[in-house]
Amino acid sequence: MPTYSRPDIEFERGEGAYLYDTAGRRFLDFASGVAVNALGHAHPHLVKALTEQAQKVWHISNLFKAAGTAGQYGLAQRLVDATFADTVFFTNSGVEAWECAVKVCRKYQYETGHPERWRVITFEQAFHGRSTSAISAAQQEKLVKGFGPLVPGYDLVAFGNLNEVRAAITPETAAICVEPVQGEGGIRVGSEDFLRGLRAVCDEYGLLLMLDEIQTGMGRTGKLFAHEWAGVAPDVMAVAKGIGGGFPLGACLASEKAAVGMTAGTHGSTYGGNPLAMAVGNAVLDVVLAPGFLDGVERIAGVLQHRMEDLVRTHGSVFTEVRGKGLLLGLKSVPTNTTVIERLRANGLLSVAAGDNVVRLLPPLVIGEAEVDEAIGILDRTARELAS
Repeated sequence: MPTYSRPDIEFERGEGAYLYDTAGRRFLDFASGVAVNALGHAHPHLVKALTEQAQKVWHISNLFKAAGTAGQYGLAQRLVDATFADTVFFTNSGVEAWECAVKVCRKYQYETGHPERWRVITFEQAFHGRSTSAISAAQQEKLVKGFGPLVPGYDLVAFGNLNEVRAAITPETAAICVEPVQGEGGIRVGSEDFLRGLRAVCDEYGLLLMLDEIQTGMGRTGKLFAHEWAGVAPDVMAVAKGIGGGFPLGACLASEKAAVGMTAGTHGSTYGGNPLAMAVGNAVLDVVLAPGFLDGVERIAGVLQHRMEDLVRTHGSVFTEVRGKGLLLGLKSVPTNTTVIERLRANGLLSVAAGDNVVRLLPPLVIGEAEVDEAIGILDRTARELAS
């Protein structure tokens, strides 16, 4: 179906932070498959894990258990050990993880004596995926136009506004769902006070705090998950993108309390948690949880952000603001972001569009100062071209 508007370029291989097209031209990849290729392209540890597992078993369904690093219990335990969660459900994608999280929240309220609580408070400019429920939660016109009627159950408020959150709570409210940093919505960072405030509101009203860390998780902000910066813990969390390093994988993480209703037969997935995904997911964690890795992400992110702020000061007629956290960064531009992205690509740098006319930069977490220098050089040259 012609649902994508792609440039006339075909990539055939990648290595580290670079992609190569069929003509042999090299591009610095600061799109990372929209924050998916967290460890870059063809990472040897991931390639080894996938290749070894592919020679054993690919799929057995959730009717049976797989052994070793192909098994769900091992990866689930590692995620539990590294996070707030007590239990994990594996999916194939982010929106599936998000849908599971909504079900967890509603089932919790049902099981704990509040079946009337089923609505979820969400935030303007959010993005949770493309299912009918997910677009109904976000309610952006570009997502919902022509796909109505919307799925009921979602109450939209302004991002960052705790007063609106409180005003939206009714006897039917079950949970609050938020992205710590809105990626698609324009790289809008929720303040630490805002996240702490949401946690306090949920505790006060008996609601569950549901986080969408599909884009912000797995080290993207310099912590394993972005909510750690605020020192709060959610009750339920949707994870995907970087968790598989490029292999389709998602997960819904939850506390034991929140998952009380998720008993045998209440949810399922044919492909979710298949042996190939589990092997790669374990390999990703091997790298991301290695001593010093996240410290390195935080350090190089600081370097990149500082250099981008210099760009804004130098090229204020093209770039007006740097946004983001860690290696989830954006440049608000004066020309249309699509114009900037096309020119960057022509100059050898791949980036992604975001809302509010922002150019999104999502480099692999393995970049070093050489890649930062190259990216800044391309951004500088592009700004000069656009200003002329």
